[in-house]
Amino acid sequence: MSMNFDDCATVREGFPRPFPDTPANVLEQFSMRGKVAVVTGAADGLGYAVAEAIAEAGGDAKALGDNCSVRTVAYQVDVSNPEQVQNVIAKVAQDFGKIDVFVANAGMAISKPLLEQTLPEFDKQMSVNVNGVVYCAKQVGAVFKSQGFGNLIITSSMSGHIVNVPADQPIYNATKAFVTHLGKSLAREWRDFARVNVVSPGFFDTKMGAGPAAVNEAYRMAALGRQGHVKEIKGVYLYLASSASSYMTGSDVLIDGGYVLP
Repeated sequence: MSMNFDDCATVREGFPRPFPDTPANVLEQFSMRGKVAVVTGAADGLGYAVAEAIAEAGGDAKALGDNCSVRTVAYQVDVSNPEQVQNVIAKVAQDFGKIDVFVANAGMAISKPLLEQTLPEFDKQMSVNVNGVVYCAKQVGAVFKSQGFGNLIITSSMSGHIVNVPADQPIYNATKAFVTHLGKSLAREWRDFARVNVVSPGFFDTKMGAGPAAVNEAYRMAALGRQGHVKEIKGVYLYLASSASSYMTGSDVLIDGGYVLP
């Protein structure tokens, strides 16, 4: 895209926009009270922790709720199936009246070098990690545009933008590079009605954390010398989901214990 001086000097109609009605008290900024959040892949791991954080902060989340005074509903959906995604997002919007935050977190990995990976295995990773995020973004983006507001958070990975990660998962790495750049592009496309940010975790102690073949490398490479605990990522997602990050869009938040430091 090219611009000339006249383009830069032209003031867009309706700008500057007004400041948001964000609470002045910083703790109130992190409150999710009255907000509806959807988290995919929330059965365990990072997704469960994200849903837990939103519920603990007072939001209506897709999972949990036993220890929090919030409404929660679990929806079963295959994110690689566009019809299921469309139907479930429409049902969530109908059941709760709106969707404030959508966390596209569902993902999977097959740790095999490309030459050892079958084409069906390639297709499976693409269908969940890439197609699934695109399907969710397309459907919830339409909801956001209709509402006039919304907040999409995409779970990517540190492997989406570095090369010193385990070499046995090239397709997974590529899928995460895709969704990282998709998030940045959507932040520009949806700038009139929604915010979009990306979280890129490093190794966390979950089912998708460092496997036996990579765990020692994870300890060696991380400046903090360990994997992360899921409780250590809750605050990042809560920040992005809440009003505390109201001036943040198009960002990629890396949380990896210093793994990618030079």
